[in-house]
Amino acid sequence: MPIKPSDTKLTGLFLDMLAAEQGAGPNTLDAYRRDLTDFSEFLGRVGHSFADAETQVLRDYLADLDTRGFKSTSVARRLSAMRHLYRFLLNERIRADDPAAILSGPKRGRGLPKVLSIADVDRMLRRAKELSEAEDASPSKRLRALRLYCLLEVLYATGLRVSELVALPRSAAKRDARMIVVRGKGNKERLVPLNEASRQAMADYLAATEAAKADKKNSVAASKWLFPSFGESGHLTRQHFARDLKELAVAAGLQARLVSPHVLRHAFASHLLHNGADLRIVQTLLGHTDISTTQIYTHVVEERLKSLVRDLHPLAEK
Repeated sequence: MPIKPSDTKLTGLFLDMLAAEQGAGPNTLDAYRRDLTDFSEFLGRVGHSFADAETQVLRDYLADLDTRGFKSTSVARRLSAMRHLYRFLLNERIRADDPAAILSGPKRGRGLPKVLSIADVDRMLRRAKELSEAEDASPSKRLRALRLYCLLEVLYATGLRVSELVALPRSAAKRDARMIVVRGKGNKERLVPLNEASRQAMADYLAATEAAKADKKNSVAASKWLFPSFGESGHLTRQHFARDLKELAVAAGLQARLVSPHVLRHAFASHLLHNGADLRIVQTLLGHTDISTTQIYTHVVEERLKSLVRDLHPLAEK
């Protein structure tokens, strides 16, 4: 009887395939690894493994997730990971069947994204600008304030994913650059335009980092990253930026729980659509491969169309 490969080995093979064939990035791979590790631990408790679990065992796992209080969105994500795994095992002939093929996920309504109003974003931008211009701030504190203001301006001007934003190269801040090249999911590149405010914010921040070169202790000034740090990645982490953003939100009089880098990405898309941008253009700017991903914002388009009919149609009630 052949020895069944371990769950750890199968997970490794599956993740290698995602990275090599689908261009999955580190964050995607980490998410799959966490989900499949939890699934494997459940299977081990009930005496099964990836290689021999049947459909009913998979159903038991989904029920276990529900008992543990997982939201329907989280259960659906775990189910998606299982489906991808078993499709891979079937294609590689490690299994002769696909026990996840007939599973149905939890019914869920697709929630609307949290969105800040234009006024809210303006408040945050103004407060970030004030902090970057504070005359009594130390050089290091002013540099951090300039970095945060630059991050905020670029994020709201471009709608970049936070992972794309913090990993921008220093060359993105070239003088008079009207567009930047962004490397997104699946290692795909796209061109994203910059507005005048974001270009000026990058120029001011870059000038401050150049001035910091006079301090020999400040090695980050010579980094290849636009937003360097001393961490393993070499650039500012997503978590660090998210914390700074929440602190800024509080300083601007907003609730920290309502603000995150992803919420500002949503604000970028929603505000564009509200002002008449085409959905396909927004899809391109956001780096969405499928238009269905961008269609979560169609509620903005629908509201705008209703307003146009109400305000402009000759038979509309006045």
